[in-house]
Amino acid sequence: MKEIELKYGCNPNQKPSRIYMENGAELPVTVLNGRPGYINFLDAFNGWQLVNELKKATGLPAATSFKHVSPAGAAVGKPLSDTLAKIYWVDDLGELTPLASAYARARGADRMSSFGDFIALSDECDECTAKLIKREVSDGVIAPGFSEKALEILKSKKNGNYNVIQIDPSYVPEELEKKQVYGVTFEQGRNELNVDDVLPGNIVTAKKDIPEDALIDMKISQIVLKYTQSNSVCYVKDGQAIGIGAGQQSRIHCTRLAGSKADNWYLRQSPQVMGLKFADGLGRADRDNAIDVYVGDEYEDVLAEGTWQRIFKEKPAVFTREEKRKWLDTMTDVTLGSDAFFPFSDNIERAHKSGVKYIAQPGGSVRDDAVIECCDKYGMVMSFTGIRLFHH
Repeated sequence: MKEIELKYGCNPNQKPSRIYMENGAELPVTVLNGRPGYINFLDAFNGWQLVNELKKATGLPAATSFKHVSPAGAAVGKPLSDTLAKIYWVDDLGELTPLASAYARARGADRMSSFGDFIALSDECDECTAKLIKREVSDGVIAPGFSEKALEILKSKKNGNYNVIQIDPSYVPEELEKKQVYGVTFEQGRNELNVDDVLPGNIVTAKKDIPEDALIDMKISQIVLKYTQSNSVCYVKDGQAIGIGAGQQSRIHCTRLAGSKADNWYLRQSPQVMGLKFADGLGRADRDNAIDVYVGDEYEDVLAEGTWQRIFKEKPAVFTREEKRKWLDTMTDVTLGSDAFFPFSDNIERAHKSGVKYIAQPGGSVRDDAVIECCDKYGMVMSFTGIRLFHH
């Protein structure tokens, strides 16, 4: 197809709407099911680029969960621990394929943000991954292929209206990209950064050792940031993004937002949360919402008399600030990436509270010395990549 007519643009009042190739060529995608919209395709194309690059950089199947043209989560296909399988609500599915593990991680890191996501997969969607997708609230999926059984499963989702897009993995876009804003055409060279060209980079801290697993996490952070609306900061651990702060005007707000998401990810693994006894029949989304409130400052909203009985079989004890801090102090070896330099050391102070040990950022601030000094205070390893990764 050379053109796909869309129902409307970003909003229902924005008509007409379509996608097409300006040079008259065939589109690199085929809609196998559903009717994807304007934002669906924005998420699909950005998500596909992200997982395609993750697969090339790590050699592992990759998945991402996109919402509003930024990833809510991204991961490669490392096996899940029993704890992660439980907090991602996949412990009843048995052993997952590597691709299904990648999506379970991508979806599970920030399940609140991933609700109603658009999925991108680096490899052919298999039956196991399709079964996982079918049980989640999602708008669609893009992949280079779908097994016969996987396609059958996905086509049955959302009363037969689930969006399934197949992309040609051999497609290579033109070197120049364009977009219009207010009737004015913008043109630039595509961001073809290869993370292997900038990592491990210039190690500027006293400690310089970066284990292989941490280097993989650094690569993941940089690729995720490349497709996240700026300003952006990404926390990564064990092959998956665990906190993404996107679209903030201040870098410290990015660091705090991403850090709070990373903290919530880890708090969900605490004995207090793992021991929660939910009411029979409570859905996954409601459990996610309850956990998010329970570990936050407004925990009384789920523990109030008359409310907790609808959510829990037994009323949980308050998860105190001191207990949360004690648990968070056991989180270690987290990697942090930033799409631009850190202008102040307050970002490092905040990162330290979430167990960050490895940092990849462009460098180039007039206060680099203060930032390096703060990293040395905590025994962190920081790489200056020399590459900014703004995405708008």
